Amino acid sequence: MPPYDPSAFPPFAVTVDLVVLTVRRHALCALAVRRGEAPFQGCWALPGGFVREDEDLSVAAARELVEETGLSVHDPAAPAQPHGAHLEQLATYGDPERDPRMRVVSVAHLALAPDLPAPRAGGDASNARWAPVEELLERGGPDRGGEQPAPLAFDHGRILADGVERARSKIEYSSLATAFCPPEFTVGELRRVYEAVWGVTLDPRNFHRKVTGTPGFLVPTGGTTTRQGGRPAQLFRAGGATLLNPPMLRPEV
Repeated sequence: MPPYDPSAFPPFAVTVDLVVLTVRRHALCALAVRRGEAPFQGCWALPGGFVREDEDLSVAAARELVEETGLSVHDPAAPAQPHGAHLEQLATYGDPERDPRMRVVSVAHLALAPDLPAPRAGGDASNARWAPVEELLERGGPDRGGEQPAPLAFDHGRILADGVERARSKIEYSSLATAFCPPEFTVGELRRVYEAVWGVTLDPRNFHRKVTGTPGFLVPTGGTTTRQGGRPAQLFRAGGATLLNPPMLRPEV
């Protein structure tokens, strides 16, 4: 058998792309960065970059999240931290034509975080901002210059759509919706997360009954808040349940 010869194989690279979602002003928003380098220089894209030779995929995704946005990954085993993001692997994309530079396979990750301030750009991103997902999916980049925005760079439109659908479906049967909330939140704030992610309006009483009646979903903290106005509302934190039974089924629209 002939010895293995790496030069006999074409160049091949692996990247990580990040679908970073949060709820801002009662709307589901994604992080978009304006590319500072070719290809697609000046176009809007998802944050991400090449995996280094000594990196695990999850480490690379966490590094890119910090470098391009300033957001850190929340460790479920550690105390809640401000501006921490839930990070999970989404899917792999390997169309031979997806990157004009060379054959590049992307392992996309989904990151969810509570209401966040304006991100800072870094790495090869010249600008970064939050934009409503419907705006990004329908028109591409969030261009304010009056011109028709170009589609997101590479195949990032497809990756974003897959990430949004993952979030929309997963909050039906898991406690993932609490990843959009601060460490302590009200039922009303959690309901507004579901409404923003699903794009629907939910009945407050039915929602309250469902989430407080699902074992392990919410745990009362003993505190109250008036930050939403009106009478003091009870504060909760995420319980230990990872699967919801019965699930919170998405209304048909």
